[in-house]
Amino acid sequence: MKYDDIMYVLPILSVGIGAVVLMLLSPLKSFSINRLSWTTLLFLVFAFFTNALNFGKVFSVMPFKDVFSSMIIIDTFSGYFTSIILAGGIVTVLVGAHYFEKMNMLRGEVFSLLMFSVFGMLLLVQTLDLLVSFIGLEIASISIYSLMGFQKNNLRRVEGGFRYLILGSIAGIMLLFGTTLIYAGTKSTNILEIAKFISSQIDANMILVVTGGTLILITFLFKIAAFPFQNWSMDAYDGAPLPITAFMASTFKVAIFGFILRFVLVDFHELKNIWNDILFYIAILTMLYGSFLAVFQTALKRMLAASSIVHTGYLLIAFVSISSIGESAATSIIFYLIAYFLSSMGAFGMLSYIASDDHVRVTYEDFRGFAHIRPYMAAMMSIFMLSLAGIPSTIGFIGKFYIFTGAIEAGYTTLAIAGILATFVSVYYYFKLIALMYFYPSSEMTNVPPLKGMPPLIIAVMAILIVWGGIGNTLISYFPGIDFLIDTAKFAYQSLFM
Repeated sequence: MKYDDIMYVLPILSVGIGAVVLMLLSPLKSFSINRLSWTTLLFLVFAFFTNALNFGKVFSVMPFKDVFSSMIIIDTFSGYFTSIILAGGIVTVLVGAHYFEKMNMLRGEVFSLLMFSVFGMLLLVQTLDLLVSFIGLEIASISIYSLMGFQKNNLRRVEGGFRYLILGSIAGIMLLFGTTLIYAGTKSTNILEIAKFISSQIDANMILVVTGGTLILITFLFKIAAFPFQNWSMDAYDGAPLPITAFMASTFKVAIFGFILRFVLVDFHELKNIWNDILFYIAILTMLYGSFLAVFQTALKRMLAASSIVHTGYLLIAFVSISSIGESAATSIIFYLIAYFLSSMGAFGMLSYIASDDHVRVTYEDFRGFAHIRPYMAAMMSIFMLSLAGIPSTIGFIGKFYIFTGAIEAGYTTLAIAGILATFVSVYYYFKLIALMYFYPSSEMTNVPPLKGMPPLIIAVMAILIVWGGIGNTLISYFPGIDFLIDTAKFAYQSLFM
């Protein structure tokens, strides 16, 4: 057994062990919720730092190749996405603990389910086999279904979880059926073997491979809530507890993109033009429909859920551009996922910290004059809204800039214009909250917790990172900033072809 191989699989191994340990400890009444929380953080932080040991290097290895039959790959690409997923788990535990405690949902099983979900996502971005990717997707999805409906006395949560379970299961079946068709056409489910087959048979009839790839693409579009598969997201996000909504909208989306990028860039590099015309219109309709939904929402949670559909549209712009400018477009996707992760997790985290009473629906009007009551909270929420809107001096602006300029470079000027127009529309529903907080008299909000404990500190760190990602290098040139993130994203892309 090689020491290096153990170090490479240590992050996912520690998360898997942690999930099982927490499952065994959760029924023990002698083991308090506080201890379970710290145990969860211990496993996640340990996995994060062991994964960070290889950060900044371009590498690609298959640990325990004989044991796993080349199904697992650890490279710069998977390491990049692993870092985001683990960070999402850590932030969910730290920020969500306050919410779960106030909602009487903080039970040991929550931590175990969260760890199993993280494990499934890590498996999804670290696998080279389509069957293993199905297993990883289902482990993550089933855990999230359970977390959504964990509060059994809340019918809205149960309904949202059950609806997502039914529709998500159909998407999973499409992935499995697509894998079956690809195996029938190539006699393999390994991504590298499939890529070799496609390269050698590029002029042959590959109807089974193309059909299977299309079904997998449909699964991808469903999971990221792209048009016309987006309707589930509004009810699911609205019905789920706020920390779980944040986890689904940001971290799970990162994992899905990590899987599909490897699949498309490695497997279907020669055939990806087949779907470009369809994805072109899907990107436009996703931004259009998401913007329409977001404009008419009165509840902030539903507004953020609808706006997440719009951000999916932005990512699809870069996804279409991959056919013309592979490295630049893929890098912009990888970077934008970081920007969206910070902004979305921060916004949902702030809402979950404020909305401690489930019977109070947090609407725009609830935040009228909020800056006069809680100025620091209002400032952090404003930063998240500015980043989501893509305003300069935030990391969100840099992300959109790379996506739109890349689309123009690739010849998809129409997509870039559509993205810019969607951004202009988003200014309305994001700035509406800022205007209500600062320019209107207080609505005398009750039950607004003061800034204390770990959650506000974590939220503040994310707000600082958003600003630093937008202007950091202009202040201190030698400190890691936007250039560091862009270079790391490029390294992640390059490791796919080692």
